[in-house]
Amino acid sequence: MQIQAQTFKNLCNIIEENINRVMIGKQNVIEFLLIALSAGGHVLIEDVPGIGKTTLVSALAKSLNLTFKRIQFTPDLMPSDVTGFSLFNQKTGEFEFQPGAVMSQIVLADEINRTSPKTQSALLEVMQENQVTVDGVTYKIPQPFIVLATQNPVDHVGTYPLPEAQLDRFMLKIDLGYPTIEEEVAILNLYSSDQPLQQLQKVADSDDVLWMREQALHVHCANSVKRYIAELTAATRRHPDVSLGASPRASNMLMQAAKSRALIKGRDYVRPDDVQALVIPVLSHRITLTSESRLKRITNDDVIYSVLKQIPVPER
Repeated sequence: MQIQAQTFKNLCNIIEENINRVMIGKQNVIEFLLIALSAGGHVLIEDVPGIGKTTLVSALAKSLNLTFKRIQFTPDLMPSDVTGFSLFNQKTGEFEFQPGAVMSQIVLADEINRTSPKTQSALLEVMQENQVTVDGVTYKIPQPFIVLATQNPVDHVGTYPLPEAQLDRFMLKIDLGYPTIEEEVAILNLYSSDQPLQQLQKVADSDDVLWMREQALHVHCANSVKRYIAELTAATRRHPDVSLGASPRASNMLMQAAKSRALIKGRDYVRPDDVQALVIPVLSHRITLTSESRLKRITNDDVIYSVLKQIPVPER
């Protein structure tokens, strides 16, 4: 298959420019979203309230003309609210499937850590296999499909930490960060007398996203780069500050994300710098520190930085 790297890059630039009409100064974050979207991964956005997480996801859905559902995760949310349920139809005398909120192309799982582990687990199957099973019957999710989840890293009252199995389903974990003074002034000017999100027009569609995913699958990744990825993830498993390292799924997601980043940069092959740019958002949430390391205030990012220094970069 012939890789159309420049066409891919141009399409991503168009989508990014469109989202920038409502999001100021978030180019890196938008790039991460496009990487996950084209690589078929999901994204966990961890940041404080009020910095535009929901606006960003809504802008992405509008730009791509994809169906969009927002699930507000609360303690009383039931798994059936997410996946759907069977309802008896008295007229036909049969049970009919009532789709849950997850039956959409872009799903915003807002404050995902505020619901019980039982409800959180309702997302495991759909995030891994793009399907839900209700009463023994399997239903496919409309494609392309992506889950964008948010959680507040500060307020832990009434929350349930995401288990390792759930975290491992997310390709990337990112944060938006506060805007600069200049960016905040630009935001105030943008929203002072208008609602730009309502006026946002589509610039692509589901066929374009499926094409992007097909292109990303065929990007060349040399064996030396694959070994570099494997050595990075393996190094997290034997690191003295880590009790649980990154899984082989993490290696695969790092490679797939690196392929998408290469295309966004206009290349049909992966370079080590693609891997280095993504190693923290892909691996940091997949490792568990020892209790001694947490007492020393060592962070997951500190471990990843030390791993990057240990593993030699493959020569060109």
